[in-house]
Amino acid sequence: MNLIFIRHAEPDYTIDSLTEKGFKEAALLAERTKNWKVDEVYVSPLGRAQDTASFSLKNWDLTPTTYEWLQEFYYRVKDPETGEERIAWDFMPEYFTRQEELHDKNEWFHTEVMKSGDMEKHYNDTVTGLNSILSKHGYEALGKGLFDVKEHSDETLVFFCHLGVSFAMIGYLMQIAPPVLWQGFFVPPTGVMILTSEERVPGKAVFRMQNFGDTKHLHDGNEEISASGYFAEIFQQ
Repeated sequence: MNLIFIRHAEPDYTIDSLTEKGFKEAALLAERTKNWKVDEVYVSPLGRAQDTASFSLKNWDLTPTTYEWLQEFYYRVKDPETGEERIAWDFMPEYFTRQEELHDKNEWFHTEVMKSGDMEKHYNDTVTGLNSILSKHGYEALGKGLFDVKEHSDETLVFFCHLGVSFAMIGYLMQIAPPVLWQGFFVPPTGVMILTSEERVPGKAVFRMQNFGDTKHLHDGNEEISASGYFAEIFQQ
């Protein structure tokens, strides 16, 4: 089974849609995806993801499914240094690098800062949503990233969503604490992340990352990579 997570194109957050550049990115993405064999598409309810998906959906004879839990993982916590609310995946390095429990896949949501935003519930809602999809396609979660394969599938499932929620799902599948991904990794707008199930033992599967943040469609279309959500200059490749 292939799971493809795609971050929305460059956003205009003020109108929950895309910038002019974002629409160009979505069109180039659709050019890349036109030959994909896709079995199901899942989309965040937010406009920037819906608008991005609309271009590629013209390539496939599919009706997408929208899930509320695929919206951005925007849940807020109380900043331990300022006392003000902030997004749960945006800490200053001086704080995050010294909080070992935030790097622990079993303990990160038990920390005081994450409990201030009921992050365990929000994370579990995301995991439950993803597991319900995988179960429908024959992959039952056994815990610790292992799945019982009730029925092998070569299907490709595409998710148009957001950086934060994609990292929550990838963290779950690969047994990495999501804060480590949120703080240490970046996927640009329309970046493609592909995970494929490996079934080296019959009846058992894990998911392995094949592509992470791939933007070859932008390169092929002579479109620069957007730095939206990044705090440094983008290396244009």
